[in-house]
Amino acid sequence: MSTSHLPKITYSPAYTIVPTYECFNRCTYCNFRTEPGKSEWITISEAEQLLTQLHNNNICEILILSGEVHPHSPQRQAWFQRIYDLCELALAMGFLPHTNAGPLSFEEMQQLKKVNVSMGLMLEQLTPELLKTVHKHAPSKIPELRLQQLQWAGELKIPFTTGLLLGIGETEKDWWETLEAIAEIHQRYHHIQEVILQPHSPGHQQTFDAPPFNPHELPRVIAKARQILPPDITIQIPPNLVKDDEWLLACLEAGARDLGGIGPKDEVNPDYPHLQEQELKEILQPAGWNLVPRLPVYQLFDDWLSVELQVAVKRWRTFFYNLHPSFLGC
Repeated sequence: MSTSHLPKITYSPAYTIVPTYECFNRCTYCNFRTEPGKSEWITISEAEQLLTQLHNNNICEILILSGEVHPHSPQRQAWFQRIYDLCELALAMGFLPHTNAGPLSFEEMQQLKKVNVSMGLMLEQLTPELLKTVHKHAPSKIPELRLQQLQWAGELKIPFTTGLLLGIGETEKDWWETLEAIAEIHQRYHHIQEVILQPHSPGHQQTFDAPPFNPHELPRVIAKARQILPPDITIQIPPNLVKDDEWLLACLEAGARDLGGIGPKDEVNPDYPHLQEQELKEILQPAGWNLVPRLPVYQLFDDWLSVELQVAVKRWRTFFYNLHPSFLGC
C-alpha cells in the first residue's frame, strides 16, 4: 500500500565517526568523553576501512562527532586537521559530511564549510546558572561562546543544526529564552535547519545524579517551541530517547517532524540503541505518518554549497528520489 499521501516524518540515514573521545570539558551528564591523552585518535586508514564497509547500505550522512581539544592546546591544529581530513575522505568516498565538534573559531568554520554540507552545535541552555553546576568544569559551555557559533554559521552561510538539552537543571523559562535566542539569530540569517529537543537520559558513565527528563512533558515543550521558532525551522526529536511509542507519536502530533540521524549507535547516548528504519515504520505508518529519508542538507540551502558539494548532493537526491518518490524536497 502506498504511503506517499501521508504526512512526512524525516530522518537521515547516518553513520558516526568519532575522531577522538577525549575532551577538555567535564560535563557531569556526559556519557561520551574520555580524559585527554587517554583515547587514540582514529586514523585516516581506519576511517577509510569503516566507510568502505558502508557502501551499498544507503547511508548518506557521515557525522563527524568529536570530543574537544582546548583552543590553546598544542594539539589543536592536528585535531582540526584530522577532522578536516575525515570530512574530505568521506566526501571523496561519496558520502555527505556533517561536523559537530564543539565551538570552533571563525577560520575553522570557514575551512570546514568547504568539506561539509552542514554543521551543528547544541546550545543546550543559555542560562549561566549551569556554569555553577553541570557545566562548572566545562569552559566551552559558556552560553555566549556557543551563541557566537550560530551567528558565525549565519555569516558564513553554513546550514546549521542546534538544539536544547532538557532536564539538566534549567528552568522552564530557560527553555523559552533559549528558543527565542535561536529564533532571533535565524531571522537574521535564515540558516538553521533543525532544532533538536533532547531529553536528558541517564547513562552509565555520568556523575550527574538526576532522573531522566519526563517524556510526557515533551509534547508540551514541542508545541511551545513550534510557536516560538519560525516555521522554516524543523523540530527534531531523538526517538531512542522517547521509549514509549504513544508518546513518540504525541511528539509528532505536537509538531516534531524529524527524527535525526539514524545509525548503528548513538554515540552521545550509548545506553539507548537507535530504533532502526523498519522499527520506526512499524510505529509510524499505522498512525498515519510516512517515514522518509533526507539528506543532511535541506534543499533550500543547496545553492549555499560549493559546486563540488552541490554535485555530491544532487547525486544523493536523485538516488533517494528513485527509491522513495515522496522524498522530493527533503
